[in-house]
Amino acid sequence: MNGRRLVLRGVGAVALLACVGRAAACIKPHLGQHGMVLFGGADGLYASHLPMLHAPHDRQVILQIRLADMALDAALRRRLDGKTALWTIAPENFDLDRLAPDSDDPLRAFKADLVQGHFERGGTTRHTAATVLVEKVLAFRPLLSVFAASATARYLQVGGGGTRFLVKQIDSRPDFDHIVAFRTRPGAPADPVEVPKKALEQTPAAALARQLGGARVLGTIYFDKADLA
Repeated sequence: MNGRRLVLRGVGAVALLACVGRAAACIKPHLGQHGMVLFGGADGLYASHLPMLHAPHDRQVILQIRLADMALDAALRRRLDGKTALWTIAPENFDLDRLAPDSDDPLRAFKADLVQGHFERGGTTRHTAATVLVEKVLAFRPLLSVFAASATARYLQVGGGGTRFLVKQIDSRPDFDHIVAFRTRPGAPADPVEVPKKALEQTPAAALARQLGGARVLGTIYFDKADLA
């Protein structure tokens, strides 16, 4: 069974125990281990929460981050730049709603293991207990609570240099999570792009490239529909 459904550790476990016997206001329905896809390159590092259609993971969150260890930060940027190999973040537990724009206790940093591959599907931990600094929350969206379907797939552009990323906006139920890397000319528009959506099929690279004015799609970093079924 998915470890994010069951595991409470670190500061999250302490926070939960502190709530025992206290008022209902202390309940934190979005407290848990919120795994993320790690991607980026020379121009920055980003993290995309791995969402599910139930609490505590029913939020789409995209972050701009950096690592407190400057040498590790620089090394990861070099390693990830222009690559589509999957890396994930396995963080200590925290309340996901602390990343909401209106949070009265915004999350600025957390400890996490950095994993080559999927942290719950056989990935290899490369760095343990790294301090991740939250520079900016690029997107925070509660997921739909009832069935809905969209005829188009809308992708948000992340990054502003020559290497950029598309992250699909999760706007249906069920839906799929999709992160794509591409190269474009410096100064190219950073507007969202929309393409026709065919059920839960992965969006073809050619369809995305056409909407990006012929930019070169490097490939898919992450695609999953099982967690959003």
